[in-house]
Order: sequence, then C-alpha cells, then structure tokens
Amino acid sequence: MINLRYILRLTFTYISRFKGFLTVGVLLGILTFFVARFALPFFMIETEKIGIAGRYHTDNLPEFILTMISDGLTKTDISGTVEPSLATSWETPDRGKTWIFYLKEGVSWQDGSPLTSDNLTYEFSDVKIDRPNDMTISFELVNSFTPFPSIVSKPTFRKGLLGTGKWKVKKITVVGSIVQELILTNDLGNKKIFKFYPTFDRTRLAYKLGEIDKIIDTLDPSPFNVWKTTNIEEIISENRVVTLFFNTEDILFSDKSFRQALTYAIDKKILGERAISPISPNSWGYNSQVKQYAYDPEKAKEIIDDLSSEFLENQPIKLVSSPALLSVAETIANNWETVGIETVIQVSSIIPDKFQAFLSIYDVPKDPDQYSIWHSTQISTNISHYSNPRIDKLLEDGRSELDFEERRKIYLDFQRFLLEDSPATFLYHPIYYTISRK
Repeated sequence: MINLRYILRLTFTYISRFKGFLTVGVLLGILTFFVARFALPFFMIETEKIGIAGRYHTDNLPEFILTMISDGLTKTDISGTVEPSLATSWETPDRGKTWIFYLKEGVSWQDGSPLTSDNLTYEFSDVKIDRPNDMTISFELVNSFTPFPSIVSKPTFRKGLLGTGKWKVKKITVVGSIVQELILTNDLGNKKIFKFYPTFDRTRLAYKLGEIDKIIDTLDPSPFNVWKTTNIEEIISENRVVTLFFNTEDILFSDKSFRQALTYAIDKKILGERAISPISPNSWGYNSQVKQYAYDPEKAKEIIDDLSSEFLENQPIKLVSSPALLSVAETIANNWETVGIETVIQVSSIIPDKFQAFLSIYDVPKDPDQYSIWHSTQISTNISHYSNPRIDKLLEDGRSELDFEERRKIYLDFQRFLLEDSPATFLYHPIYYTISRK
C-alpha cells in the first residue's frame, strides 16, 4: 500500500513538473500520425515500367490504357450490360435509329475545361451528329442499331489524348506512326511508363536487360517462370477465344459433316479452359446449351469413313496458325492424323488470303452482336466466308430488336444454329500472363 501511494505521488509530481514537455510530445505524436497517414503518400511516388509486345498507333492503343486516360459516354460491366459514364442517361425515340445522350454535370477535361457536347469528339461514318445544347448529344444512324450504346463505351478524347480519367499523358514518343513509349501520371505524381516492342522476344530481352519491370498480356511466361526474382500472375481471358476458322468456300470444308468430324477429333480439354461459343460465358447473351462436340475420335472416324474417297483425294489439309499458337496447331494436327486426316501446318502473322483452316485468337465483342464476323455480306471480316440465311436473319434481328428478353432469345438461337453448322471450332479461353519483379 505504501509503495502504491509513493508511486502515485511520484507520478503526479512528474506530470506537474513536466506537463509542458508532455503536452508538446502528445501533440507531436498526433501530428506525426496524421503526416504518416495523409501526407506521406504524396511523397511516396511510384514508377512502373511496363513492356507490351505489338505495334500500336495513337488511335489504337490497348483499351485498358485508353480507359485509364479517359471515359466513354457509357461503360459496360463484365456481362456486357451498358451503364452510365459521361452520359447519365440515353434514349432512342425511333426504335434504334437515333440515340440521344444526356451528359453528366460537373465533368472536366484534364486541362480543367468543362466537358460539353461541343468538345466531345466521336467520329462515325454515315452518322449525323447533333448537339442541341451543351449537355446533349445525339447520333442519327442510317439504320436501327440496338448495340450503339455499347459502341460509345469506347473512351473519347477532346484532342490528341486529352481525356477525363485519373491518368494523363505526360509524354508520348512516336517513331514514324508507331508508338514507342507512353508516360502517364496521376495527381499523386505516380508514373506508368509503357514501352512498346515489335515482338515478344524483344519484350523479353528488355525485361532481362532491366529496361522494364513488368510484361503484361503474354501467352508465354518462359523463361521467367523459373526465375526466383520474378512473380508470375495468370489470368484466364474469357473475352477471348482460341478459334479454328474453317474456309466454307473450300471444296472440303463446304461439307458440314466434314467440319463436324474435324471438331469431334480435337481433344479440347488438354488445351485449356473449354470454350463452346463465340460469346463470352459472362455475357447476358451466352448460351450454355449448345452442341459442345466433346472429344470423340471414333465418331469423327465414322463420319470421315462415310465420305467418299474422291472427296478426300488423299490431299493433306493446310492448317494456318498464328506464331503464338504453333504448339496448339501441332496438337490439332496430331489429333486429325489419328483419324486419318493428314495435315500440313503453315505459320502466318496475318489472316491469309487462302486457307482451309486458320487458328487464331478471337476477341469477343462486348455486345453479343457478331454481324461483322458471320453475316454473309461482310466479305472483308467474315473470316470463314460463311453464308447461312437463317444466321443472317438472326443477326439482322439482333441488332434491331430493342426488347432485352427478345434480343437475348435471338442470340441464344444464333449460337445454337451456328454451332450446329460449325463454320468454326471454339476451342478454349487463353491464359495470359503478367510477369513482374519481386
């Protein structure tokens, strides 16, 4: 008891004598806390050096970069549903031929000037653009086009790459018309330096030399997957499909049963996460109840045996592959040769003028509308040279129907009939890797 009283008296005496120092100490502690909590982040500037393989111009930079710099009138969620962005709402008074967008108040460009309809830049061929007031912009199309609100989800810019996003362009280096380097900064002073290389081999060398600290969107993580100083992150891209397009104008591939036989002959499970449709499984228009062509070499052989020997003529099939998918092409060729179809592989970085089968990665549109890929009138983009009146009609109806549920039914039917006809084989969703230093 005596010791406790002594300690208390000593404590009060100490506080009384040094209360000034103690008060200052407490205040300094509180100030230090707030400085560490709120001020230090402004001084902790981060710089990322990111390598990307590919040749890009200022008007076709990767979409993820464009969305960092600016916004579109709309945006889409993972299912492809259109949501407000720079526009708070929109309407069509004439069933999809004219689209009117009402802009969000209080939005500024990165130079501080207010966003208005007059300085909002969109360019479309055969579209009449009207700006009745500062906060309204309308687009008059030649024909009804239901997916138009998803089209204007693409980021827009006032001039050059001046946008509305959190990241702004500090410097861009262009040689000829090809972007070599793009430097972005945000309000905290953080910096992202994107360096563009013509090939992945050159990107890989840049990482080894220390020019960059990260490689994104690559199909091949080697040799860095065995480096102890490197992190490897893999992402399954369900908005892309590794697709085998058949040339339906070729005498062999004009026969639906032959296309189906080749599809049954491919062991798709060993390739990656199975894809069964040209529409993303996350999409509101996705149909999981389509013909899936499970691996069945016996069925494939049975169909092929039913074809006349004159039909096959013992001629090898020419399979053209993009360079990144060469190993996949070799697997497919082995599968086909198992069922008696000799295959020759040719590598091409572009879509060849003439081919029988072409292996490539298909970028799935945000909206289920795939008119440009499968409609018979789209000569330059219909890779398979595919023509089917039923598919044509469904694609035409899909881009003119405004009722959501009716439109969804159209695309469910589109997938069902397309898969039955098999102008292409949808193999798997590719895995992309991000490589970064620890």
